[in-house]
Amino acid sequence: MRIALSQITTGPDPKENLATLREQALRAAADGARIVVFPEAAMACFGTKLGPLAEPLDGPWATEVRRIARDAGLVVVAGMFTPAPDGRVTNTLLATGDGVEAAYDKIHLYDAFGFAESKTVAPGSEVVTFELDGVRIGLATCYDVRFPELFRAHADAGAVLSLLPASWGAGPGKREQWELLTRARALDATVWLAAVGQADPAASGAEVPSTSAPTGIGYSALVGPDGTVRERLEAAPGLLVADVATEEVAAVRRTVSVLANRKLGTRA
Repeated sequence: MRIALSQITTGPDPKENLATLREQALRAAADGARIVVFPEAAMACFGTKLGPLAEPLDGPWATEVRRIARDAGLVVVAGMFTPAPDGRVTNTLLATGDGVEAAYDKIHLYDAFGFAESKTVAPGSEVVTFELDGVRIGLATCYDVRFPELFRAHADAGAVLSLLPASWGAGPGKREQWELLTRARALDATVWLAAVGQADPAASGAEVPSTSAPTGIGYSALVGPDGTVRERLEAAPGLLVADVATEEVAAVRRTVSVLANRKLGTRA
């Protein structure tokens, strides 16, 4: 399966961000991608007041994402914000196009490193996977990468590829943690992992927010099921198109049988 990782820097205006998604999706399709993955907060960057921007999954922003997917002829995965019943928003991944329609609400909220996502965002609770061209694919978001059980739940559901849109927070050691955690999650679930972050605003020529909001550092990567980085971007915006050899998962699982050898915990 050919996939595209679109590392962009989004701003506070959802309509302007849609124009970027359209341009990137069409480029990905021209390169033969079946799916293009955008970062968390593709709708609007963190540091923006999210409540007034949040829309339901049948609202105008998501409807336009579906139109982009249809026009490009591929599946689009993009981070958006939907209203939550308690007045907060939900940090949602929309996966849509070519017969796919799925949504994942971020389970693990980023209450760390001086930022409290849970003040404005309500957590999800459901593991979500979908199928494209006979390939089962799992969805996760940013801070979820620190919780290996979610990625093992993807594997237990039959996934051989996990998608991880993110808007990673900057700071000392954070790039090293991002690289370590993405490789670890691929290896301990023996899945391909497409980790797609927001580009570093400074490397994008965008205004760098003065808040502690996580606005991205770049370094999106495609990691193999053996934990090796197969392709990677740097800090600046870029579109990475690569082929995922899904059959490699079975071979790795025969060699590194961590899923079969588990003794503690339960399977999802």
